[in-house]
Amino acid sequence: MEAFRLAVETWGADILETDARLTSDGEVVLIHDTTVRRTCDGEGTVAEMPWNRLRALDAGYHFRDLTGETSFRGNGVSIPRFEEVLEAFPETRLNVETKCREVAQPLVEIIRRHGAQDRVLIAAEVEAHRREVRGYGGPWGASRRDIALFWGAGHLRLSAWFRPRFDVLQVPEVWYGIRVVTPRFVSEAHRLNLAVHVWVVDREQDMRRLLAWGVNGIQTDRPDVLSRVLTQGAGRVPPPESPGPDH
Repeated sequence: MEAFRLAVETWGADILETDARLTSDGEVVLIHDTTVRRTCDGEGTVAEMPWNRLRALDAGYHFRDLTGETSFRGNGVSIPRFEEVLEAFPETRLNVETKCREVAQPLVEIIRRHGAQDRVLIAAEVEAHRREVRGYGGPWGASRRDIALFWGAGHLRLSAWFRPRFDVLQVPEVWYGIRVVTPRFVSEAHRLNLAVHVWVVDREQDMRRLLAWGVNGIQTDRPDVLSRVLTQGAGRVPPPESPGPDH
């Protein structure tokens, strides 16, 4: 929640990207890893932990800021429930990746209960993780299989016959040494009315190059850098609470 608040309130992020898993007692929580070891002061697998145990962990325990300090340790940072984030940021769009099959249906039920289908994109690396909610009416991200098919169609010059069942291509610029994103990749996607989001881009020069190629979104761990790039290079109005484009 602390990272989300800073991204939205200080740097004016348009979309929050996150990952959803299900606790042992059925709560939809936002955490990337299968276990809590890398980020929290504890051990255990998320799917085998009840919500009351998970929320008691210090989720800022291992985080280090740009100076190397554990600046969030002991400050009450906890793993949030998805519903908390929907309510805390009612005007913000969310990009949520389903990290396991079990979380898809509860996730969609929460979205529908809040009437948030127009602002929550459901993503999945593996299609099986969201197959049960295929009829979801909101935006749909391309799975790894979808991306491979689109990339292959482009290289075989068959894009004109490609019929996507998704709205957004969310891709790394390079994947295991294979270049994914090129100006042609972006233009082919746009021709099919598909948006292109690239992850994870933290260097200013990469942001500027990708924006020049016409990508629609950049996923970054450095919203401070991206905010400056957009203000200086794209004429975006600086966020009201940011230190300004030169800081």
